[in-house]
Amino acid sequence: MARSARQLGFTFRTWGGARKGAGRPPSGERAGVSHLRRPSQSRHHPLHVTLRVQRGVRSLREQALFREVRQALADGKSQFGFSLIQFSVQRDHVHLIAEAHDRRALSRGIQGLSIRIARAVNRQLSRKGRLFADRYHARALTTPRAVKLALRYVLLNARKHAPAARKAGPDGIAAGFVDSRSSAPWFRAFSRPEALAFGAREARADWQRSSGSTEPPVVAARTWLLRTCLQRHGPFDSEDTPGTQVNDGLD
Repeated sequence: MARSARQLGFTFRTWGGARKGAGRPPSGERAGVSHLRRPSQSRHHPLHVTLRVQRGVRSLREQALFREVRQALADGKSQFGFSLIQFSVQRDHVHLIAEAHDRRALSRGIQGLSIRIARAVNRQLSRKGRLFADRYHARALTTPRAVKLALRYVLLNARKHAPAARKAGPDGIAAGFVDSRSSAPWFRAFSRPEALAFGAREARADWQRSSGSTEPPVVAARTWLLRTCLQRHGPFDSEDTPGTQVNDGLD
């Protein structure tokens, strides 16, 4: 006699699976950079990189701290197929213009810089723990105009944060002066003559005294875009105040 068919029941799970809020949360107090796989990196395209610092850390523009950061940047300016071309150190973040052979070179180069900066700052402040809030933000610069805007944004970033400042100090740039907390003292392509880029010579002298080196803390550009962008779109003045659109809302 044939057995009668018996339908099996289904047990529906009430746990696991995709759901809102699941997964590893963003790291750091100021997390916000996407953890999706980064796009490929072309050695022909320079990059604008931003590193953000945890809340509660003293301003990186204070003279003693800045000297430590500047030395760390110089020590890691060329490694793993990564080159540091320009930089700007702000109160709670650092802007870089860099070149990298590929995505791995970029990642290793930024990681090396981040470690050097964190160790230097933590040593100076007698603190422990993470310095940077989350992963770095990197934006490829694929046209001469984009490169010019990024250079302007990075080298003049202090004027964006304190555009009305008219006195010297770590957070304000007096009229006619370049930002000594950046690589602007070594940038020779401003529209104004070198003699009128006040503060550049003093900043270079301070670097030589503190580092014992006559070599700049950055390296010369190799990419065609960085070497020709100002020839195509013209130089910019060291007193310009950059806007915000070039860095997609980052400071």
